[in-house]
Amino acid sequence: MLKIAVPNKGSLAETAGEMLHEAGYTGRRDPRALTVADPRNGVEFFYLRPRDIATYVGSGALDVGITGRDLLLDSRSAATEISSLDFGHSTFRFAAEPGVVSELADLQGRRIATSYPGLVEDFLQRHGVTAQLVRLDGAVESAVRLGVADAVADVVSTGSTLRAQGLEIVGPVILESTAVLISAQPDRPGIATLQRRLQGVLVARQYVLMDYDLPRTLLERAQAVTPGLESPTVSALADPDWVAVRAMVPRNDTNHVMDELYELGARAILVSPIHAARI
Repeated sequence: MLKIAVPNKGSLAETAGEMLHEAGYTGRRDPRALTVADPRNGVEFFYLRPRDIATYVGSGALDVGITGRDLLLDSRSAATEISSLDFGHSTFRFAAEPGVVSELADLQGRRIATSYPGLVEDFLQRHGVTAQLVRLDGAVESAVRLGVADAVADVVSTGSTLRAQGLEIVGPVILESTAVLISAQPDRPGIATLQRRLQGVLVARQYVLMDYDLPRTLLERAQAVTPGLESPTVSALADPDWVAVRAMVPRNDTNHVMDELYELGARAILVSPIHAARI
């Protein structure tokens, strides 16, 4: 059976579980369960701390896993990223008190508090900066005020938490992170199927099916509006002057596309969700 590592808690856990369910897998019903076998799909799930997943997968103890790109890079494990899963987005930045640091070079020789020492050290080395890393578990925003560090490196969303501690964002982006599928042996049987299923979930979430009727003379112009992935499906109607068109459309563009089609001359414009896909 394919052994799959899944986050057991935190921001990645719920969405990862939902994606696997939508991909046709049987997940855990008891939130305390550590393992769940799904013999119908030939897989077994192991629910682990997100930070530990890259280590287990990199060692070969588990075949494939879902974790954050930040956690993968910080672990320095032998696992590699197979594909992005487009959730759990985060941005890593440096922050310091105003006037202390203005650019990356100003961190030379300073103390930097972070929960991601591997990630930050690798970034600094790539840019020729040597600093003393202070590893902390959890929030690091208070490290400067308490005198433990001169700067911090952490996840930043709006920056309000940093500002509340008297810090400002400085220097370049360290990393744009997201949830990823990882493995140390990506060619192992079963991983390609898992990857296709998860990518199918992403497609189903990102697109809708749009059907509409259109005068045949407007077909070329309508195809420019709804090109689909390869090409729209065009079917004849009882009225030889009209055709029915079906195409996949980005979900976020749905109403704009409907407006454009209606103004063009399309009618009976219908939108349907996609529950599963293989592209």
